[in-house]
Amino acid sequence: MKKGGLPLHWQMLIGFLVGLIFGLFANAFAQGAGWVDFVTTYITGPIGQVFLRLLFMLVIPLLFSALVVGIAEMGDARSLKRVGLRTLAFTVVVSGIAVVLALFVANVFEPGAGVDRAMASSLLEDAREGAGAIIQSNAETPSGINAVLAIIPSNVIAAMSANDILAVMFFALMFGIGLLFTDSKEAELLQKGIEGIFHVAMKLIMWVIRLAPIAIACFMFNLASVFGWDLLIRLGAYVGVVLLALGVHMFVVYPLVLRIAGGVSPIWFFKNVQEAMVMAFSTASSNATLPYALKVADENLKLPRAPARFVLTIGATANQNGTAIFEGVTVLFLAQFFGVDLTIGQQVIVLLMCILGGIGTAGVPAGSLPVVALILAMVGVPPEGIGIVLGVDRFLDMCRTTLNVTGDLACATVVSRGEEREAGQPALQT
Repeated sequence: MKKGGLPLHWQMLIGFLVGLIFGLFANAFAQGAGWVDFVTTYITGPIGQVFLRLLFMLVIPLLFSALVVGIAEMGDARSLKRVGLRTLAFTVVVSGIAVVLALFVANVFEPGAGVDRAMASSLLEDAREGAGAIIQSNAETPSGINAVLAIIPSNVIAAMSANDILAVMFFALMFGIGLLFTDSKEAELLQKGIEGIFHVAMKLIMWVIRLAPIAIACFMFNLASVFGWDLLIRLGAYVGVVLLALGVHMFVVYPLVLRIAGGVSPIWFFKNVQEAMVMAFSTASSNATLPYALKVADENLKLPRAPARFVLTIGATANQNGTAIFEGVTVLFLAQFFGVDLTIGQQVIVLLMCILGGIGTAGVPAGSLPVVALILAMVGVPPEGIGIVLGVDRFLDMCRTTLNVTGDLACATVVSRGEEREAGQPALQT
């Protein structure tokens, strides 16, 4: 997009509204008309599939490289390995709590329930057929203990070709831990090479995301032409559930973690991080907010500089509780919307994917889009459904980024407890 042009999130909103309006018109006045079938079959459907296929093409190299680098960078300096492991533990535990919370509220309130199941099932089958191999439903998916064993790939190349993302991310997790504890020039060079893959994949992903406004318009036309006004009702419920989960995590989970694990007053903490929270809400980008988070940690929270800077730099990519909550609620919402009943085992897989996705998601606007699309395909929900939520994604992105950045600062506060401060730095307030 050229400098001075319309921002991408406004383009996405326009695409959402255009597709919605024309879809509602088709639902009200031309339901079952030949031209509607022609448009969805030969125009909007293929355009949406091109967008999804481009995302799926890039998602494995993006998540693999992001997860490996995110873990490995925690051991860049030998003196910070202890801090890195504590950061990793905080990230996994608190992200796990975030996803459990997301799945809980989505199951309790069921924001996607109530849609005509026959109609949703019909659209679901059409979407599966139209997406071809990308969204194929595997009837031989292992269950029970075999499902646990299947997470560990016997051949990672085969896992990649089979689009077994959970196995690939397990390998990436182990590979990143291996790099974390390998102290050699060759390992450092390899880490830089994988980081280069991440940057290339990110660049390509950002190019693909620029096609999102057109894809969203196509998705919304297809969905609104079938579901009509019921779509808007479900969308409002979805936004409410996402905000509820984000609010509970922000004002219940973080205060408990700060008081118990960090030994600080939550009121004091929130008072001193307001500047970073406002910037996060405004930019919807953890990376763009990083300079302000570093400033807040140094000047307001008075955290030890070395561990705080390390944690916040890693956290901008690896500690994204708000993103994990968003992904969890979105997957369950769309599963409910399309009438896909997820078993406990499938929801556990969603939980693991959201935790790992929160570690491997880029800290930029719409950075969670590829992860959500891939999880949807894994559990048999048409990834086209992301078009439903992308129209309101900018606002939700601002909210979840605020939670992400606050979580980074909370992590820095907890991890810095007991670490030595530089000469002249005031003691941490409690």
